Amino acid sequence: MYIIIVGAGKVGLALAENLSKNNHNITIIDKNNNALQKAEDNLEVMCMRGNGVSANILLKAGVEKSDLLIAVTNSDEVNMVACLTAKKLGVKSTIARIRDPEYAHELSLLKEELDLDLVINPELAVADEIANILNFSTAINAESFAKGRVKMIEIRVTEEMPIVGIKLKDLAYKSSSRILIGVGVRNDEVFVPNGDFIIKNNDLIYILGKSSDVYKFCKYNGKSPQKIRNVMIIGGGRITIYLAKILMELDIKVMIIEKDIDKCIELSELLPRALIINGDGTDEDLLKSENLMDMDAFIAMTGMDEENFMSSLLAKQNGVKKVIAKISRTNYINIIKNLGIDSVISPKLTTTTLILKYIRGNNVESLYRIIEGQAEIVEFNVDSSSKITNIKLKKLGLPKDIIIATIVRKNEIVIPHGNDVIKEGDKIIIISNNKNLSSLDDIIFNIAGGESSESKVSLKDTGNFIGM
Repeated sequence: MYIIIVGAGKVGLALAENLSKNNHNITIIDKNNNALQKAEDNLEVMCMRGNGVSANILLKAGVEKSDLLIAVTNSDEVNMVACLTAKKLGVKSTIARIRDPEYAHELSLLKEELDLDLVINPELAVADEIANILNFSTAINAESFAKGRVKMIEIRVTEEMPIVGIKLKDLAYKSSSRILIGVGVRNDEVFVPNGDFIIKNNDLIYILGKSSDVYKFCKYNGKSPQKIRNVMIIGGGRITIYLAKILMELDIKVMIIEKDIDKCIELSELLPRALIINGDGTDEDLLKSENLMDMDAFIAMTGMDEENFMSSLLAKQNGVKKVIAKISRTNYINIIKNLGIDSVISPKLTTTTLILKYIRGNNVESLYRIIEGQAEIVEFNVDSSSKITNIKLKKLGLPKDIIIATIVRKNEIVIPHGNDVIKEGDKIIIISNNKNLSSLDDIIFNIAGGESSESKVSLKDTGNFIGM
């Protein structure tokens, strides 16, 4: 695809990096020379200095022959006008980032009137992501698939958990729940484990299954989710506004600490049921005076990564069980996780994932990128055009780094074995090690002529693994 990105900020550069790796032709438009120079120095993209709402600039960029224009500047209005202008000039599809809470209830109208193909609200998406994590408080990250019927959670293995030292293929004898451990991280190495994989202390593991089975697995391992009743949030930005509204609808008490007095006044008007405190969220004395130790969860969401990091450490050291930090610089994420912060949220990564899902096409129902994009969990709808229906899974010749994790069929949720088949109308959840799958048929390795020796090993191992 030929894609034009208007805006060379953090999100624009992250998108350009991911899309160029997938062999898309990218042109970035921005008025900032420094931002464009950074893109030219680090990415294989074309850069053009100018205003993304200018018809002249867009025509010079070749908008009339482009497949997609993505507007992700810091201005919602600029993004909307850039998309509208591009559509008038002949671009096939447009995506606009629209962030202001005042537009939140008008997005469907704006989408229709401006002929937008997709509207992205990163702050709202991040608020939903945090709410999901709080709903399953023992998880580092949590995501739902198949309209909530399948749950994926990320947890860190600790030495007191009974699964430590157990092979995956023997796990069924230790736990009554039907789950799949689909991805693991050990010493910063990402892998799709097979049945002989032995779980060790401090591993990060990604668990999929029916929500009730995932809950039972966590309970067996002493990781039962705890009810969240009181939340302290540092920073009063847009994410905080969206999140506070979600949490208060769930009868969760919300306290917000914000430095800017004018912002505090605005928050008190927008969120009359929340307790608003004017103060410094990195001040330990202030946090303690506001009963930090009695909080069920602490969320740091200022505009400064360093402040979020410091306040999160203070919360963790003072015994808060669930601590979440918003981080913009993705190279900080692993460092912060390794220092004991429970969950790290990146609006840039969330936005990038939403846009990549759209670009993959209509067959992709859900896309969740894990471990900073090193692996993916993708949900596909199976239609009549698929080439892999009614074929036993063991005959598909799956590569070692792809697993069919779950089949959702009407009222049934299946952790599949090699003899199971995919049928039209199913929803299929696949784990892949950065394969950038856009079609269910992309997983085919070798159907005709029998399996290669490599695929036989893969299927044997995977059969042990997914038969838990």
